Amino acid sequence: MYSTLVNTVTLGLLASFTGTVHAYWRMPCGGTLMEGRVDPVVSPGAVSSHTHIILGGNGFAPTMDYASTQASTCTSCAIQGDFSNYWVPKLYYHAENGSFINVATSGGTVYYQQRATYPGKTVTAFPEGFRMTAGNPELRTYNQTEAQQAISHVCLNYAGGGPPEAPAFPTVNCPDGLRSQVYFPSCWDGVNLDSANHQSHVAYPLNGYNGGQCPDSHPVPLISIFYEFIFGTGDFSDMWHGDSQPFVYSMGDNSGFGFHGDFVNGWDVQLLQKAIDEFTTDDAGDADNIYYNNYFTEPAVSGTQCSLPPMVNEQVNGVLAALPGCNPVTDNPVPATNCLATTTLGTYTSSIYTDMTAKGWEYLGCGIDEYGNTALTGPIEDTPTMTVETCISLCGGKGYSIAGLEYASQCFCGNTLPARASPTPGVIGTCTMACKGNSTEMCGAGNRLSLYQKCSGTCQNAQFGVNAPVVSAVPATATPTAGTGSYSTAAGSSMISSVVTAPADPSSTSSLPNAVISTTDAAPATTDATDPYSYPPTDPSTTATAASVSGVASTPVTTDSAIPSPTPSTIGPLGPSSSGLSNVTLPSGWTAAGCYVDNLNPRSLNGDLFAYWGEAMTSSGCAAHCSTEGFTYAGTENAGQCFCGNELVQSATAPATDCNLPCEGSASETCGGPARLSVFTSSSSTTSTVRRRRSHMRRHGVHYRGAQLHGSSM
Repeated sequence: MYSTLVNTVTLGLLASFTGTVHAYWRMPCGGTLMEGRVDPVVSPGAVSSHTHIILGGNGFAPTMDYASTQASTCTSCAIQGDFSNYWVPKLYYHAENGSFINVATSGGTVYYQQRATYPGKTVTAFPEGFRMTAGNPELRTYNQTEAQQAISHVCLNYAGGGPPEAPAFPTVNCPDGLRSQVYFPSCWDGVNLDSANHQSHVAYPLNGYNGGQCPDSHPVPLISIFYEFIFGTGDFSDMWHGDSQPFVYSMGDNSGFGFHGDFVNGWDVQLLQKAIDEFTTDDAGDADNIYYNNYFTEPAVSGTQCSLPPMVNEQVNGVLAALPGCNPVTDNPVPATNCLATTTLGTYTSSIYTDMTAKGWEYLGCGIDEYGNTALTGPIEDTPTMTVETCISLCGGKGYSIAGLEYASQCFCGNTLPARASPTPGVIGTCTMACKGNSTEMCGAGNRLSLYQKCSGTCQNAQFGVNAPVVSAVPATATPTAGTGSYSTAAGSSMISSVVTAPADPSSTSSLPNAVISTTDAAPATTDATDPYSYPPTDPSTTATAASVSGVASTPVTTDSAIPSPTPSTIGPLGPSSSGLSNVTLPSGWTAAGCYVDNLNPRSLNGDLFAYWGEAMTSSGCAAHCSTEGFTYAGTENAGQCFCGNELVQSATAPATDCNLPCEGSASETCGGPARLSVFTSSSSTTSTVRRRRSHMRRHGVHYRGAQLHGSSM
């Protein structure tokens, strides 16, 4: 929900500013670049005192200058040409037992406005190297200064009502979130790019923090910037306690007065000045309007994919015993005594990938898997015990050199990686779903593959940030040697990794260390009749007879023999052993059909994949959803997945005991098993047959109707 809130144009806010409405644009930053105790303005080269939410270019570093920003390869914000960095303190819920829980947010929004004036001068772009701060993290009281007026909080309640905008935290529950706001000084002394306190070189206008004439001491009117961050405080609406509101900023501030922001300029200054000079109407609003009018362009890498690994090795999310950095909640901030918080900076990638170099595999990055056009076309495994080691062992053991993990429980194998699927060098991406078999590891996401490759020579995991090497490999077609964990090129020579310059045509190869890149989507080359993961199989024993549907003749189909051979039968009522299915409440005219093999590539039910209707997974809910959507088949799988369709594709019946996983939403119902579907049908499906076809597996990105509450993984 909050990922959409941060992209909402706040028209009421603009109307509340004093004076006439001036030209402005609104830049959404849909992703968070990083969270942590890093602040290159106030604490350069050191661990900062409290945790920040940081947006903008991935040139961000504990020590940085303008050149650092310009080395960025992506930004978490929405305008190409702006590699600035923007940050504010993180918000936590302070529980009754004394612990702290992070309050979710999805990026932020930055307004650029032309508000400041000075006789004989026009609004100026930030110069190279410019930086500043607004607000004071040590404030716990309010004294009506312009600097404090520039800090405000809005209690969001879209049903109406709620307190007015105020500098302090609201004292009532805000069901749709808390919007924290900071307006920066917009008058510059014209000389200093920074100052000792990071504020003296700038000032607010004389007659109001958000517009008016600049003082003579700071006669250069700058483009004004204003941050909005929406925090999901509504998630804690039933957890208030005591006689005060329960939220606290990361520096121990439970008043709200200490909210603040930092800014480091990373704009293409000429581009920014051109926009200021030419964009003088008052109807800009959304950044999309600027795209349409050719002022700015969208970044090549979306903001949700641009991020950096943690730079301080400490937990900042989840349930915490104390605020990171030893920040006691006090009315008057004082340094904590005997603080044991870390003071070491580094790059910590364990939250991004699992280091498998000791086993001869390296991490390539987060790749893209397209709907209907699977990137890795070798064996597929879907299991609730999936881990990174499980996947690379499966792929390596069958002679494949690339392993990809997707959607928490799925493993794909291959020897070539299409350029369209390759990770962007230096970009972490959105492979942020925890593996079902190990919640400390990442196993891709919807339409995203956590990619690992068998090392050829020295192992080198992908690097992130502006210093990541740009490498590419010569495209090759590789033939796996079944069961050996090795492979050779079509020419028979061993694959040798090479580092070359980026290709002139980025669509032809991928910039990946040692990766074998293909511009086509060829099927896996293996045809080993004894290999249970081969596709297509050449052993006749790997074919099974599909179930007939309501009297329609059985049809031979090819199944993935990596899963046990199913027993042919006719779709009909389930036996007594399927009590988990007998508990399912079905729509009128629907019946339980039994346990069936999910072919996986293509999916046996591929009308609506990984369907979502806003509730925890149950077979009852899945069948109701598929019925509402007009499908005649519903299937649940692996405890938490729902699929709809009008026919079963390349499937066959499996023993009822294979569908034995309790549904995530109700333990009394069964939701299939690994590569096994608990199937339900409607009476209108009587003329449908199990059909054989060789299409690619449809992926879940297009038809997945749900969205993660606090940020997209797509």
